[in-house]
Parts: sequence; structure tokens; C-alpha cells
Amino acid sequence: MSRTALQRLIEEEAVTVNGRRPKASTRLRLGDVVEAVLPPPPSNEIPPEDIPLDVLFEDDDLIVLNKQPDIIAHPARAMKSGTIVNALSWRFRHQTSGGLSTVGEEFARPGIVHRLDRFTSGAMVAAKTDTAHWRLGHQFQARTVDKRYLAIVHGVVRRDRDLIDLPLGRHPRIFDRYAVRHDEAGKEARTIYRVRERYDGFTLVELQLLTGRTHQIRIHLSEIGHPIVGDDYYGGRKLPRRAVVPKRAEADGRSSDAPLMARQALHAARLEFDHPIAGDRRAFEAPLWPDVRGFLDALREHRDPAPVESAEAIVDLEPDGSEG
Repeated sequence: MSRTALQRLIEEEAVTVNGRRPKASTRLRLGDVVEAVLPPPPSNEIPPEDIPLDVLFEDDDLIVLNKQPDIIAHPARAMKSGTIVNALSWRFRHQTSGGLSTVGEEFARPGIVHRLDRFTSGAMVAAKTDTAHWRLGHQFQARTVDKRYLAIVHGVVRRDRDLIDLPLGRHPRIFDRYAVRHDEAGKEARTIYRVRERYDGFTLVELQLLTGRTHQIRIHLSEIGHPIVGDDYYGGRKLPRRAVVPKRAEADGRSSDAPLMARQALHAARLEFDHPIAGDRRAFEAPLWPDVRGFLDALREHRDPAPVESAEAIVDLEPDGSEG
């Protein structure tokens, strides 16, 4: 229980020390008897919500989504609704069997095998059975899941390909951020990047996660001097339209100060794993969401004609003949 919650109980006279109501400043002594009437635990019942989902694949064991930006995976302390779990609960509400796995149910995250940041879009898998959940989770722990991302970063990245190997841990001063840590708090974090396209002042990179630390891609790219566009947590910035497409902004009548990318330009483009029941290898590609696709279209007007070595690139930028 948090200090704030304990103080609230004292203010509500739900705490006694040796039979008397204490103040928050009361000092306890050895042998004091503290009694408290605790509130009932919060309910982990997740209300179904009719939130549209972009489903890439679904069977009896799992569902793969192209997660939209500005939505978190499961209810949290600061956000109890409007999550992927709420949306999936709605989708499965009339199913007599199946639905989400019960793994993680006590933490209001049933079915959630892995997460994407709130403003990161792209491929995400959720489990519909406990067996599928455990087996998928084991693959993530064993690092046999192949995760590929696309990011648009500030600056022109000169090396076509490189490995970023910098340990990460919690930021020593800012509670909700992470940072490079070379002390005992740092955990191994490795990211491979490949340049896909270069533009005037920006670069499109494909990234392969070899580990899965929180905010790994965002911090690693920032550390090499190329923060993700729109990522104001780690050195990126939201760009007004006039900074990239001044002529188009003027021609179409839209405000030139409106951000071209209102969130971090990071997309989980491809997810590959062994099907937890069938056993065969499956790969799923998530088309780009319109904001990233529109930003790329604008940048391509200023594309660097220099060739980029892309023999190892995996993510298809134009599946089925369209950008995505």
C-alpha cells in the first residue's frame, strides 16, 4: 500500500494505534498495536468497450492486431479504460468458449503476452488460451520471436547498418523513463538497425530487437544522435508541417503549424513466431498507419537518390502494391 493510501486511511479515521486514532505524524514505538480497516480490493473486472481493432489474424488460440497509436495494452493505474484489453473483451463478449487467456487476469491484463508503448503502432499478439499464452511467453523470454520495427529519425544516418549495444535501466531521477546505465542497474540491450531510405534531414530505419527492454529502440536511437521524430521523451520533437512540406501546407490550406507527426514515428512492422499450438513458423506484417505513411510520402519528395544497401532488409515497405 502506498504512503498516500495510508495517509488517507488515517484521515478517514480507519486506523488506530493502541486503540486511539493517530495523526499522520505519530511515531510508532516497539510493541504498539496498529489496527486498520482496509477498503475492499479494487475490482479487476474489465468492462467491454466497443473500440475498433485492426485484426491481422485470428484463430482459436491467438489474435494478431495492427495496434493503433494512442492506446495502451491493458488497464493501468492512470488509465482504467480505452485499452486493447477492453476492446478484446468487447470482441469476445458473446463467445461461450474462448476469449482471452486467464494468465495475467489478476493484474487486469488477461491475454497480453507483450506490449507496445502507447504511441507506438503495429503488430501485437494476444493469447486466447492459457496454453497459447504460456508458450508464446516462453518464446519472448527465449528471444526466438523476431520483431522488426520501422522508425523515422532526425538527421541523416550515415552507416547503412550497425549494432547498438548499450545497457538500459530505470532513469535514476525520472520515474517513468529509462536510460543507458553502465552500473549494476543496467541490463543488456541490443538493437540492429538498417537504413531503408534517406531524406533531407531525416532517415527511415528498420530495426531488429535482439532484446526487449522498455523504450529500447527510442533510447538507443537517441543515444546515437538520431532520436525518433515526435518522441519528446527522448530528444525527438513534433514537427510543424511547414518544417517538412511548406509548399503543400500552403497549397492545401491546412495550418502550417499543425504537427505532421503528433506522436513518435515508430511502428512495429513485422512479428514472427512459432504458432504455440500448430508449431509452424508464422510471420505477420502490419501496414503503416496513415500518419506515418503520410509523413513518408511528404519526405519522399526530398529523398536522397544515393543507393542504400538493403539486402538484409526484411520489412516490405509496399505490400500488396501499396505503401504500408
